[in-house]
Amino acid sequence: MNYIARTCLSRRATLRGMGATLALPWLEAMVPRKATADQNKALSPRRAVFLYTPNGMIMNKWLPQGTGSAYLSSPTLGPLAAFRDDFLVISGLDHANGEAMGDGPGDHARASASYLTGAHPKKTAMDVRVGVSVDQVAADRLGHLTRIPSLELICDRGQQAGVCDSGYGCAYQTTLSWRSDVSPLPPEVDPRQVFERLFGANDNLDPQAKAARKARQLGRQSVLDFVATDAKKLQGSLGKADQSKLDEYYSSVRSLERQLVNSATIPAPRPPAGTRRPSGFPTSYEEHLKVMSELLVLALQTDSTRIVTLLFSREISNRTFPSLGSYEGHHDLSHHSGKAHKIAILEKIDEFHVAQLALIVARLKATREGDGTLLDSLMLSYGSGLSDGNKHLHSNLPTLLVGRGGKSITPGRHIEMPKGTPMSNLWLSMVHRMGIDLPSFGDSNGTIAELA
Repeated sequence: MNYIARTCLSRRATLRGMGATLALPWLEAMVPRKATADQNKALSPRRAVFLYTPNGMIMNKWLPQGTGSAYLSSPTLGPLAAFRDDFLVISGLDHANGEAMGDGPGDHARASASYLTGAHPKKTAMDVRVGVSVDQVAADRLGHLTRIPSLELICDRGQQAGVCDSGYGCAYQTTLSWRSDVSPLPPEVDPRQVFERLFGANDNLDPQAKAARKARQLGRQSVLDFVATDAKKLQGSLGKADQSKLDEYYSSVRSLERQLVNSATIPAPRPPAGTRRPSGFPTSYEEHLKVMSELLVLALQTDSTRIVTLLFSREISNRTFPSLGSYEGHHDLSHHSGKAHKIAILEKIDEFHVAQLALIVARLKATREGDGTLLDSLMLSYGSGLSDGNKHLHSNLPTLLVGRGGKSITPGRHIEMPKGTPMSNLWLSMVHRMGIDLPSFGDSNGTIAELA
Protein backbone atom coordinates (compact mmCIF):
# COMPACT_ATOMS: atom_id res chain seq x y z
CA MET A 1 0.00 0.00 0.00
CA ASN A 2 1.45 3.36 -1.00
CA TYR A 3 0.73 6.46 1.09
CA ILE A 4 2.37 9.18 -1.00
CA ALA A 5 0.08 11.60 0.73
CA ARG A 6 -2.38 13.93 -0.90
CA THR A 7 -4.13 14.07 2.46
CA CYS A 8 -2.92 13.61 6.01
CA LEU A 9 -3.11 10.03 7.25
CA SER A 10 -5.06 9.74 10.48
CA ARG A 11 -3.06 8.92 13.62
CA ARG A 12 -5.68 6.24 14.26
CA ALA A 13 -5.55 4.74 10.80
CA THR A 14 -5.51 0.94 10.66
CA LEU A 15 -4.88 -1.73 8.08
CA ARG A 16 -7.82 -4.11 7.62
CA GLY A 17 -8.28 -7.34 5.74
CA MET A 18 -9.38 -10.96 6.13
CA GLY A 19 -10.99 -10.15 9.46
CA ALA A 20 -7.82 -8.72 11.00
CA THR A 21 -7.11 -5.18 12.19
CA LEU A 22 -3.56 -3.85 12.50
CA ALA A 23 -2.84 -0.53 14.16
CA LEU A 24 -0.11 1.61 12.66
CA PRO A 25 2.78 3.15 14.58
CA TRP A 26 3.51 6.85 14.21
CA LEU A 27 4.29 7.66 10.57
CA GLU A 28 5.45 10.79 8.81
CA ALA A 29 2.30 10.55 6.66
CA MET A 30 0.37 11.46 9.80
CA VAL A 31 1.84 14.96 9.63
CA PRO A 32 0.08 17.40 7.25
CA ARG A 33 1.81 17.47 3.84
CA LYS A 34 2.16 21.22 3.88
CA ALA A 35 4.19 21.13 7.08
CA THR A 36 7.84 21.99 6.71
CA ALA A 37 10.63 19.60 7.62
CA ASP A 38 11.24 21.45 10.89
CA GLN A 39 7.53 21.32 11.71
CA ASN A 40 7.51 17.59 10.99
CA LYS A 41 10.24 17.06 13.55
CA ALA A 42 8.38 19.19 16.08
CA LEU A 43 5.23 17.10 15.56
CA SER A 44 7.01 13.79 16.21
CA PRO A 45 5.77 12.06 19.37
CA ARG A 46 7.55 13.19 22.52
CA ARG A 47 8.16 10.40 25.00
CA ALA A 48 9.31 10.23 28.62
CA VAL A 49 10.84 7.23 30.38
CA PHE A 50 11.86 7.11 34.05
CA LEU A 51 14.26 4.41 35.30
CA TYR A 52 15.05 3.97 38.99
CA THR A 53 17.67 2.00 40.92
CA PRO A 54 17.51 1.58 44.72
CA ASN A 55 19.79 1.94 47.73
CA GLY A 56 21.99 4.76 46.42
CA MET A 57 25.36 4.47 44.70
CA ILE A 58 29.09 4.76 45.32
CA MET A 59 29.24 8.40 44.29
CA ASN A 60 33.00 8.86 43.92
CA LYS A 61 32.89 6.17 41.23
CA TRP A 62 29.76 7.64 39.61
CA LEU A 63 30.57 11.33 39.26
CA PRO A 64 32.73 12.35 36.29
CA GLN A 65 35.55 14.87 36.51
CA GLY A 66 35.07 18.25 34.90
CA THR A 67 32.00 19.69 33.23
CA GLY A 68 30.83 20.46 29.72
CA SER A 69 31.55 18.22 26.76
CA ALA A 70 35.20 17.61 27.74
CA TYR A 71 34.41 15.90 31.05
CA LEU A 72 36.35 12.80 32.06
CA SER A 73 33.95 9.89 32.47
CA SER A 74 33.77 7.73 35.58
CA PRO A 75 34.20 3.96 36.11
CA THR A 76 30.49 3.40 36.80
CA LEU A 77 29.50 5.10 33.54
CA GLY A 78 31.95 2.94 31.59
CA PRO A 79 29.27 0.72 29.97
CA LEU A 80 27.80 3.85 28.34
CA ALA A 81 31.05 4.86 26.65
CA ALA A 82 29.72 4.09 23.17
CA PHE A 83 26.76 6.41 23.82
CA ARG A 84 28.61 9.36 25.33
CA ASP A 85 27.02 11.76 22.83
CA ASP A 86 23.52 10.51 23.65
CA PHE A 87 23.15 11.46 27.31
CA LEU A 88 23.69 14.19 29.87
CA VAL A 89 25.20 13.67 33.29
CA ILE A 90 23.46 16.06 35.70
CA SER A 91 24.86 16.60 39.19
CA GLY A 92 23.73 18.84 42.02
CA LEU A 93 20.03 17.87 42.05
CA ASP A 94 18.36 17.34 45.44
CA HIS A 95 15.12 15.97 46.83
CA ALA A 96 14.62 17.98 50.02
CA ASN A 97 11.26 16.29 50.52
CA GLY A 98 13.06 12.97 50.94
CA GLU A 99 14.57 14.28 54.18
CA ALA A 100 13.04 13.35 57.53
CA MET A 101 11.47 16.74 58.31
CA GLY A 102 10.84 15.54 61.83
CA ASP A 103 9.51 12.12 60.79
CA GLY A 104 12.51 10.13 61.94
CA PRO A 105 13.79 6.99 60.10
CA GLY A 106 12.42 5.85 56.77
CA ASP A 107 14.79 7.36 54.20
CA HIS A 108 14.34 4.53 51.71
CA ALA A 109 10.56 4.89 51.61
CA ARG A 110 10.88 8.67 51.30
CA ALA A 111 13.51 8.32 48.56
CA SER A 112 11.25 6.47 46.13
CA ALA A 113 8.02 8.19 47.22
CA SER A 114 9.41 11.68 46.62
CA TYR A 115 11.39 10.77 43.49
CA LEU A 116 8.80 11.53 40.79
CA THR A 117 6.44 13.55 43.00
CA GLY A 118 8.74 16.15 44.55
CA ALA A 119 6.57 15.82 47.66
CA HIS A 120 7.06 14.65 51.25
CA PRO A 121 5.20 11.40 52.03
CA LYS A 122 2.95 11.07 55.05
CA LYS A 123 4.43 8.63 57.56
CA THR A 124 1.67 6.05 57.69
CA ALA A 125 0.83 2.55 56.57
CA MET A 126 -2.94 2.96 56.17
CA ASP A 127 -3.81 6.25 54.48
CA VAL A 128 -0.74 6.80 52.30
CA ARG A 129 -0.36 10.28 50.84
CA VAL A 130 2.39 12.00 48.89
CA GLY A 131 1.63 13.77 45.59
CA VAL A 132 0.92 13.31 41.89
CA SER A 133 3.97 11.98 40.05
CA VAL A 134 5.35 13.72 36.99
CA ASP A 135 4.69 10.74 34.71
CA GLN A 136 1.01 10.90 35.63
CA VAL A 137 0.89 14.64 34.98
CA ALA A 138 2.11 13.81 31.48
CA ALA A 139 -0.30 10.86 31.16
CA ASP A 140 -3.24 13.05 32.18
CA ARG A 141 -2.44 15.55 29.41
CA LEU A 142 -1.21 13.18 26.67
CA GLY A 143 -2.54 9.73 27.54
CA HIS A 144 -5.54 10.07 25.22
CA LEU A 145 -3.19 9.94 22.24
CA THR A 146 -2.24 6.29 22.83
CA ARG A 147 -3.94 3.03 23.80
CA ILE A 148 -2.19 2.96 27.16
CA PRO A 149 -1.81 6.32 28.92
CA SER A 150 1.23 5.14 30.87
CA LEU A 151 3.07 1.90 31.59
CA GLU A 152 4.44 1.07 35.06
CA LEU A 153 7.01 -1.75 35.38
CA ILE A 154 9.19 -3.30 38.08
CA CYS A 155 11.72 -6.15 38.16
CA ASP A 156 11.24 -7.03 41.81
CA ARG A 157 8.34 -8.59 43.68
CA GLY A 158 7.13 -6.59 46.66
CA GLN A 159 4.02 -6.09 48.72
CA GLN A 160 1.84 -3.00 48.38
CA ALA A 161 0.09 -3.26 51.76
CA GLY A 162 1.53 -3.24 55.27
CA VAL A 163 4.57 -1.54 56.79
CA CYS A 164 7.94 -1.88 55.08
CA ASP A 165 10.22 0.92 56.31
CA SER A 166 10.11 2.38 59.82
CA GLY A 167 6.36 3.05 59.84
CA TYR A 168 5.99 3.90 56.15
CA GLY A 169 3.56 1.90 54.02
CA CYS A 170 5.03 -0.55 51.52
CA ALA A 171 3.39 1.32 48.63
CA TYR A 172 5.93 4.13 49.07
CA GLN A 173 8.91 1.97 48.16
CA THR A 174 7.36 -0.29 45.52
CA THR A 175 5.65 2.47 43.53
CA LEU A 176 7.05 5.42 41.60
CA SER A 177 3.79 6.47 39.94
CA TRP A 178 0.97 8.23 41.79
CA ARG A 179 -2.25 9.08 39.96
CA SER A 180 -3.19 11.41 42.81
CA ASP A 181 -1.66 12.17 46.18
CA VAL A 182 -3.47 9.15 47.68
CA SER A 183 -3.54 6.75 44.70
CA PRO A 184 -0.37 4.77 43.97
CA LEU A 185 -0.20 2.91 40.65
CA PRO A 186 1.29 -0.52 41.42
CA PRO A 187 3.80 -1.52 38.72
CA GLU A 188 3.53 -4.80 36.82
CA VAL A 189 6.20 -7.37 37.63
CA ASP A 190 5.16 -10.21 35.28
CA PRO A 191 6.41 -9.76 31.68
CA ARG A 192 3.60 -12.01 30.40
CA GLN A 193 0.99 -9.62 31.76
CA VAL A 194 2.82 -6.67 30.21
CA PHE A 195 2.89 -8.41 26.83
CA GLU A 196 -0.85 -9.14 27.05
CA ARG A 197 -1.56 -5.54 27.90
CA LEU A 198 0.45 -4.35 24.91
CA PHE A 199 -0.61 -6.88 22.30
CA GLY A 200 -3.34 -9.12 23.71
CA ALA A 201 -7.11 -8.88 23.26
CA ASN A 202 -9.06 -6.39 25.33
CA ASP A 203 -11.48 -9.05 26.63
CA ASN A 204 -9.41 -10.02 29.66
CA LEU A 205 -10.87 -7.30 31.87
CA ASP A 206 -11.93 -7.31 35.49
CA PRO A 207 -15.66 -6.90 36.30
CA GLN A 208 -15.33 -3.17 36.93
CA ALA A 209 -13.67 -2.69 33.55
CA LYS A 210 -16.35 -4.75 31.81
CA ALA A 211 -19.06 -2.66 33.45
CA ALA A 212 -17.34 0.50 32.30
CA ARG A 213 -17.11 -0.80 28.73
CA LYS A 214 -20.80 -1.80 28.74
CA ALA A 215 -21.74 1.65 30.01
CA ARG A 216 -19.76 3.20 27.19
CA GLN A 217 -21.56 1.09 24.64
CA LEU A 218 -24.90 2.31 26.03
CA GLY A 219 -24.50 5.84 24.77
CA ARG A 220 -20.89 6.33 25.93
CA GLN A 221 -22.03 7.17 29.45
CA SER A 222 -19.93 6.66 32.53
CA VAL A 223 -20.92 3.82 34.80
CA LEU A 224 -21.00 6.48 37.51
CA ASP A 225 -23.88 8.20 35.71
CA PHE A 226 -26.04 5.16 36.36
CA VAL A 227 -25.42 5.22 40.11
CA ALA A 228 -25.41 8.98 40.61
CA THR A 229 -28.48 9.04 42.87
CA ASP A 230 -27.21 6.38 45.24
CA ALA A 231 -23.73 7.91 45.18
CA LYS A 232 -25.10 11.29 46.21
CA LYS A 233 -27.04 9.75 49.10
CA LEU A 234 -23.99 7.81 50.26
CA GLN A 235 -21.73 10.86 50.04
CA GLY A 236 -24.00 12.82 52.33
CA SER A 237 -23.84 10.17 55.04
CA LEU A 238 -20.05 9.95 55.22
CA GLY A 239 -17.43 11.79 57.17
CA LYS A 240 -14.88 14.03 55.46
CA ALA A 241 -12.18 11.35 55.31
CA ASP A 242 -14.50 8.82 53.67
CA GLN A 243 -15.89 11.46 51.33
CA SER A 244 -12.35 12.13 50.18
CA LYS A 245 -11.69 8.41 49.66
CA LEU A 246 -14.95 8.02 47.73
CA ASP A 247 -14.12 10.99 45.51
CA GLU A 248 -10.75 9.39 44.80
CA TYR A 249 -12.47 6.11 43.99
CA TYR A 250 -14.78 7.84 41.54
CA SER A 251 -11.78 9.51 39.91
CA SER A 252 -10.11 6.11 39.54
CA VAL A 253 -13.22 4.68 37.86
CA ARG A 254 -13.40 7.57 35.40
CA SER A 255 -9.67 7.20 34.70
CA LEU A 256 -10.21 3.51 33.97
CA GLU A 257 -13.06 4.35 31.63
CA ARG A 258 -10.87 6.82 29.75
CA GLN A 259 -8.27 4.09 29.31
CA LEU A 260 -10.95 1.74 27.99
CA VAL A 261 -12.10 4.38 25.52
CA ASN A 262 -8.53 4.54 24.22
CA SER A 263 -8.36 0.75 24.04
CA ALA A 264 -11.57 0.59 22.05
CA THR A 265 -10.70 3.46 19.71
CA ILE A 266 -7.08 2.52 19.04
CA PRO A 267 -6.79 -1.24 18.40
CA ALA A 268 -3.95 -3.24 19.90
CA PRO A 269 -1.04 -3.51 17.46
CA ARG A 270 0.53 -6.74 16.29
CA PRO A 271 3.98 -7.22 17.79
CA PRO A 272 6.81 -6.56 15.31
CA ALA A 273 8.09 -9.52 13.32
CA GLY A 274 10.30 -11.81 15.38
CA THR A 275 8.85 -10.73 18.72
CA ARG A 276 8.28 -13.64 21.09
CA ARG A 277 5.66 -13.76 23.80
CA PRO A 278 7.32 -14.29 27.23
CA SER A 279 6.88 -17.98 28.04
CA GLY A 280 7.23 -17.81 31.81
CA PHE A 281 8.36 -15.71 34.74
CA PRO A 282 12.10 -14.89 34.50
CA THR A 283 14.33 -17.16 36.54
CA SER A 284 17.07 -14.57 37.11
CA TYR A 285 17.29 -10.84 37.74
CA GLU A 286 19.38 -10.38 34.60
CA GLU A 287 16.74 -12.11 32.48
CA HIS A 288 13.97 -10.12 34.15
CA LEU A 289 15.68 -6.82 33.35
CA LYS A 290 16.34 -7.97 29.78
CA VAL A 291 12.76 -8.95 28.98
CA MET A 292 11.25 -5.89 30.68
CA SER A 293 13.65 -3.65 28.77
CA GLU A 294 12.59 -5.27 25.50
CA LEU A 295 8.92 -4.74 26.36
CA LEU A 296 9.63 -1.12 27.26
CA VAL A 297 11.14 -0.50 23.83
CA LEU A 298 8.31 -2.38 22.11
CA ALA A 299 5.74 -0.24 23.92
CA LEU A 300 7.40 2.90 22.56
CA GLN A 301 8.11 1.46 19.12
CA THR A 302 4.45 0.56 18.55
CA ASP A 303 3.35 3.87 20.09
CA SER A 304 1.22 1.92 22.55
CA THR A 305 2.27 4.47 25.16
CA ARG A 306 4.65 7.41 25.40
CA ILE A 307 5.19 7.37 29.16
CA VAL A 308 6.96 4.52 30.99
CA THR A 309 8.39 4.02 34.47
CA LEU A 310 10.65 1.10 35.35
CA LEU A 311 11.97 0.26 38.80
CA PHE A 312 15.02 -1.94 38.43
CA SER A 313 14.28 -2.95 42.00
CA ARG A 314 12.43 -1.58 45.04
CA GLU A 315 14.06 0.34 47.85
CA ILE A 316 15.50 -1.79 50.70
CA SER A 317 15.78 -4.66 48.23
CA ASN A 318 18.18 -7.26 49.57
CA ARG A 319 18.58 -8.96 46.22
CA THR A 320 21.83 -10.85 45.86
CA PHE A 321 24.10 -10.78 42.80
CA PRO A 322 25.71 -14.22 42.43
CA SER A 323 26.67 -13.42 38.84
CA LEU A 324 28.90 -10.70 40.30
CA GLY A 325 30.32 -13.05 42.89
CA SER A 326 28.25 -11.76 45.81
CA TYR A 327 25.61 -13.43 47.99
CA GLU A 328 25.19 -10.46 50.31
CA GLY A 329 21.98 -8.46 50.06
CA HIS A 330 22.08 -5.15 48.17
CA HIS A 331 20.56 -3.13 51.02
CA ASP A 332 22.85 -4.69 53.60
CA LEU A 333 25.83 -3.91 51.39
CA SER A 334 24.72 -0.29 50.99
CA HIS A 335 25.36 0.17 54.73
CA HIS A 336 29.00 -0.61 54.17
CA SER A 337 30.44 1.50 57.03
CA GLY A 338 33.50 2.11 54.88
CA LYS A 339 34.41 -1.57 54.53
CA ALA A 340 36.41 -1.96 51.33
CA HIS A 341 35.08 -5.38 50.26
CA LYS A 342 31.46 -4.18 50.50
CA ILE A 343 32.21 -0.99 48.59
CA ALA A 344 33.91 -3.03 45.85
CA ILE A 345 30.79 -5.19 45.40
CA LEU A 346 28.54 -2.11 45.35
CA GLU A 347 30.70 -0.61 42.61
CA LYS A 348 30.10 -3.76 40.56
CA ILE A 349 26.35 -3.58 41.18
CA ASP A 350 26.21 0.08 40.11
CA GLU A 351 28.17 -0.72 36.95
CA PHE A 352 25.93 -3.73 36.26
CA HIS A 353 22.83 -1.55 36.41
CA VAL A 354 24.38 1.02 34.06
CA ALA A 355 25.19 -1.85 31.68
CA GLN A 356 21.47 -2.72 31.63
CA LEU A 357 20.73 0.92 30.81
CA ALA A 358 23.25 0.74 27.97
CA LEU A 359 21.34 -2.20 26.46
CA ILE A 360 18.13 -0.15 26.51
CA VAL A 361 19.88 2.82 24.91
CA ALA A 362 21.29 0.54 22.20
CA ARG A 363 17.81 -0.80 21.39
CA LEU A 364 16.29 2.68 21.28
CA LYS A 365 19.07 3.95 19.04
CA ALA A 366 18.70 0.98 16.68
CA THR A 367 14.94 1.53 16.25
CA ARG A 368 14.30 3.80 13.29
CA GLU A 369 11.47 6.32 13.23
CA GLY A 370 11.07 8.82 10.42
CA ASP A 371 14.47 10.29 9.63
CA GLY A 372 15.79 9.47 13.10
CA THR A 373 15.47 6.96 15.92
CA LEU A 374 13.36 6.46 19.02
CA LEU A 375 16.25 7.89 20.99
CA ASP A 376 15.86 11.20 19.18
CA SER A 377 12.22 11.62 20.21
CA LEU A 378 12.43 10.74 23.89
CA MET A 379 13.82 11.80 27.24
CA LEU A 380 14.93 8.95 29.50
CA SER A 381 15.98 9.70 33.04
CA TYR A 382 18.06 7.25 35.05
CA GLY A 383 18.93 7.60 38.70
CA SER A 384 18.18 6.95 42.35
CA GLY A 385 16.41 8.72 45.18
CA LEU A 386 19.54 8.41 47.32
CA SER A 387 23.12 9.31 46.54
CA ASP A 388 25.13 7.84 49.42
CA GLY A 389 23.12 4.82 50.59
CA ASN A 390 25.30 4.38 53.66
CA LYS A 391 24.43 7.87 54.95
CA HIS A 392 20.95 8.06 53.38
CA LEU A 393 21.74 11.29 51.55
CA HIS A 394 19.01 12.88 49.41
CA SER A 395 21.34 15.49 47.88
CA ASN A 396 23.49 15.51 44.73
CA LEU A 397 21.47 12.59 43.38
CA PRO A 398 22.97 10.44 40.59
CA THR A 399 21.12 11.49 37.44
CA LEU A 400 21.39 10.84 33.71
CA LEU A 401 19.14 12.22 31.00
CA VAL A 402 19.30 10.17 27.80
CA GLY A 403 17.96 11.25 24.41
CA ARG A 404 17.34 14.48 22.56
CA GLY A 405 13.69 15.20 23.33
CA GLY A 406 12.91 16.07 19.71
CA LYS A 407 16.08 18.17 19.34
CA SER A 408 15.25 20.21 22.45
CA ILE A 409 18.19 18.75 24.42
CA THR A 410 21.92 18.81 23.67
CA PRO A 411 23.47 15.65 25.15
CA GLY A 412 27.13 14.71 25.47
CA ARG A 413 27.88 16.92 28.48
CA HIS A 414 28.17 16.98 32.26
CA ILE A 415 25.99 19.71 33.77
CA GLU A 416 26.75 20.72 37.36
CA MET A 417 23.76 22.50 38.88
CA PRO A 418 24.02 24.94 41.82
CA LYS A 419 23.86 23.27 45.22
CA GLY A 420 20.28 22.72 46.37
CA THR A 421 18.65 22.67 42.93
CA PRO A 422 15.39 20.67 43.22
CA MET A 423 15.10 17.50 41.16
CA SER A 424 11.60 18.76 40.35
CA ASN A 425 13.22 21.41 38.13
CA LEU A 426 14.31 18.58 35.82
CA TRP A 427 10.83 17.04 35.78
CA LEU A 428 9.27 20.43 34.97
CA SER A 429 11.79 20.94 32.16
CA MET A 430 10.87 17.54 30.72
CA VAL A 431 7.10 18.07 30.70
CA HIS A 432 7.61 21.46 29.04
CA ARG A 433 9.46 19.64 26.26
CA MET A 434 6.43 17.38 25.86
CA GLY A 435 4.32 20.43 25.08
CA ILE A 436 2.69 20.59 28.52
CA ASP A 437 2.23 24.10 29.86
CA LEU A 438 2.80 23.76 33.60
CA PRO A 439 3.90 26.69 35.78
CA SER A 440 5.48 24.50 38.47
CA PHE A 441 5.74 20.94 39.68
CA GLY A 442 6.38 19.49 43.14
CA ASP A 443 8.90 21.69 44.92
CA SER A 444 10.35 23.17 41.72
CA ASN A 445 11.68 26.72 41.73
CA GLY A 446 12.40 26.96 38.01
CA THR A 447 13.57 24.92 35.03
CA ILE A 448 16.98 23.78 33.78
CA ALA A 449 17.87 25.99 30.83
CA GLU A 450 21.22 24.22 30.49
CA LEU A 451 19.54 21.16 28.92
CA ALA A 452 19.45 22.90 25.56
